[in-house]
Amino acid sequence: MQLGFVSALLGDLSLEQVLAFAHDEGFACVELMCWPPGGADRRYAGVTHLDVTRFSDDDAGRVRELLRKYGVAVSGLGYYPNPLDPDPEHRRVVAEHLKRVMDAAARLGVPIVNTFIGRDPSLSVEANWPMAAAVWPDLLRHAEGLRVQIGIENCPMLFSPDEWPGGKNLAVSPAIWRTLFETLPSANVGLNFDPSHLIWQHIDPARCIREFGSRIVHVHAKDTRIDADKLYEVGGMGLGWHTAKLPGLGDVQWGPLFSALTDAGYRGAVCIEVEDRAYEGSLADRQRALRQSKRFLQQWIPG
Repeated sequence: MQLGFVSALLGDLSLEQVLAFAHDEGFACVELMCWPPGGADRRYAGVTHLDVTRFSDDDAGRVRELLRKYGVAVSGLGYYPNPLDPDPEHRRVVAEHLKRVMDAAARLGVPIVNTFIGRDPSLSVEANWPMAAAVWPDLLRHAEGLRVQIGIENCPMLFSPDEWPGGKNLAVSPAIWRTLFETLPSANVGLNFDPSHLIWQHIDPARCIREFGSRIVHVHAKDTRIDADKLYEVGGMGLGWHTAKLPGLGDVQWGPLFSALTDAGYRGAVCIEVEDRAYEGSLADRQRALRQSKRFLQQWIPG
């Protein structure tokens, strides 16, 4: 396994500055964010460390030279929109950009593009499958032609009461993953596995790995702390009773998780994803978050 981080945390740094930091801190890889330039509509979205809108072979050559200079690999390219948005024009724009991210990955020799499957939050899980079956085969054909793997992250994208209970990402649980792989039977679709989103759903991450280990193509290392007092107040159907934390500061059992990953033969990237508000005060705080997370995770990933 290779230890890296998700570049969204360092959105105020250039690509070269991100790679220099990774090199100086001993990270093996970085997942580079590839949002369309122009700003964000939520935290950690809108970060563009690789602008794929006009990404040429010359651009790829310059990026490869930076990677050689700093001795850092790219674990994957990341773009996390809602490909199943109920607005057809929004879906079209998202699909076009997602294909550009795949094209850039192929030019760079990066094997993975990480994203969401998406969801219309106003519809049930069952009612979303026809749209998934209509939208995703074309995207997966594009990935297959480029020999790029698609890593679907399992974040529910559920942040406000008006999104309850759907959220904006369908692929959140084992039952849904089984249907996902049946509905989209492509060898080029897998999981970008994030244990933090399973904890507050009371789903055992290690058990998930034992069942779906062969479909995991990328891993995010993020933790979640359950606030028992807030859970008492609002119950499981409320919001706000779990908080994203650095690895080791929440309720993920990292020992059993890494035991399951090694048993599954996973040898890919484990990228720290920081969304811990306690470490957002400054660039120095965010860099400290990555250092602290690295120290904690190195007990399972030497190097």
